[in-house]
Amino acid sequence: MLKTYTYPRYEYTKPPEIGQREVRRVPLVVVGAGPVGLAAALDSAQRGLPALVLDEDNTVSLGSRGVCYAKRAIEILDRLGRGAGPAGAGGPGGLGQRIVDKGVTWNVGRTFHGEREVFSFNLLPETGHRRPGMVNLQQYWLEQYLVESAQQQPGVELRWMNKVVRVSPEERAGERFVTLQVETADGPYTLQADWLVVADGARSGIRRQLGLDIEGKVFQDRFLIADIVLERELFPADRTERRFWFEPTFFGGQSALMHREADNVWRVDFQLGWDVDPEEEKKPERVIPRVRAALDGQGFQDVGFELEWASVYAFQCRRMKHFRHGRVLFVGDAAHQVSPFGARGANSGVQDADNLMWKLALVVQGKAPEALLDSYDSERTEAADENILNSTRATDFMTPKTKVSKLFRQAVLSLADETPCGRALVNSGRLSVPTVHCDSPLSTPDSEAFAGWMVPGAPADDAPWPAGPGGGGAQGAAWLLEKLGDGFVLMLFRDEPAGAERSAIDSLARAPVPVRTLLVAPAGAAAERYDARPGTCYLMRPDQIVAARWRTLDEGAVRRALDRALGRQMKPAPAPAPVPAAAAKEPA
Repeated sequence: MLKTYTYPRYEYTKPPEIGQREVRRVPLVVVGAGPVGLAAALDSAQRGLPALVLDEDNTVSLGSRGVCYAKRAIEILDRLGRGAGPAGAGGPGGLGQRIVDKGVTWNVGRTFHGEREVFSFNLLPETGHRRPGMVNLQQYWLEQYLVESAQQQPGVELRWMNKVVRVSPEERAGERFVTLQVETADGPYTLQADWLVVADGARSGIRRQLGLDIEGKVFQDRFLIADIVLERELFPADRTERRFWFEPTFFGGQSALMHREADNVWRVDFQLGWDVDPEEEKKPERVIPRVRAALDGQGFQDVGFELEWASVYAFQCRRMKHFRHGRVLFVGDAAHQVSPFGARGANSGVQDADNLMWKLALVVQGKAPEALLDSYDSERTEAADENILNSTRATDFMTPKTKVSKLFRQAVLSLADETPCGRALVNSGRLSVPTVHCDSPLSTPDSEAFAGWMVPGAPADDAPWPAGPGGGGAQGAAWLLEKLGDGFVLMLFRDEPAGAERSAIDSLARAPVPVRTLLVAPAGAAAERYDARPGTCYLMRPDQIVAARWRTLDEGAVRRALDRALGRQMKPAPAPAPVPAAAAKEPA
């Protein structure tokens, strides 16, 4: 029981398949109703591919767990659940707006060595962006909002207290599918799915049952995380910030982190070391004195608090070798895990779903070859490697294990006050940013010179949109990402298309996979960010990633880039052979 949150209990309903001799076949099953599984189901349903979601629980996550959601993840959630949820909760912005309204937005992080500030950063130093660099919100709120949106989405069926106990990829008469054995309070039943998306978390039962590998490193260190409810605000609303300490004076030479969540809950993290008893360390009599010392050490001796929730965790940076195994596709923590510093877990998982579901929908609809799904594997394993690299570097800096690494950290922290190069090496967790897939098989390389960062493979940058009728002001303003939507879009930087461009626009709109054209003003923030001049055009993927760009519109070039972005130039990758269960490298 939490002071600031009441857990919902979702209703279990007896599945109609129980007691039936004929096995039901469905197009898509998603296992796991956490943030990633629910995002995948919503995205899929909105693209016309119904999703059946199975979860062995009947509520949201216990404890705050993930709390930091990056700008890119919020922009993805903006496209999910528009108009869904309880009365007044939907409308423009959908889930993204609910998260921003409930959560705590911040851009500034400050890092201290002892009591001395050695480094600070701003996640979003420029203006003209709809979403902040980061929003802090307890995971149970995010999951609740996702469930409410899914309940309002006709293409999503949620089944609570349905535990998947066995998964069997099969092929009969040239037809491939996945058979699932499911247990419930009313007995077991069997389902067949054309496709299975696995989002059942870091200890994925399906990954283990299939004997699939997950490799990487478990760091020999533990952190205590504690959520506390304060009696009053610590800082003014305009000073919301993340604070991290190396060797704080209030905590015996270890590391600590503190930042605010919704409902005046604050998250405090303490580095414990490896040789501790996790069960003992999360007892209130051990946690409360540490929190009191942290508050007193910052001059908040007069601020009372209540302990809301506590847990102890170890760092790990691991991933599966492949995220696609035939018709079984792994997303989120089931596929990859990183240490929590840097907020790369849930944010990366939401991006997995965003990358996968448009591809799967087009494959199921017969509009793209199955080879397109191999690009999910290549792009998101690239992203996982980038996250693991950054997370490993941060963990090594925060918890040095050798004499040399400790000397290096001390030298960096000592130099940070004096030199820019010293400050640049301070690492308290490089925060989540999206991966740029320059080498993706779906990206068409530039054939002309462009400046800036909107290269093929980069996620679209947002920008203010000129106010239309009834616009003006914060409530009426529109944004570029809203206008892009979730299909293939040709952004043409023109006030009006030139004569030769009109026929190309009409022809592309009638393609088997239609390309909608969005006219963008050739001057202003969007033009600056995309290095555009009159006639510049960008082909955008359904996940709002740049597929290709040109200085002038050439219909043939656009169609070739579209074919490439649909995976029509990819050769099917050989299916990875499952690792025998006895050889799986995952620790028990």
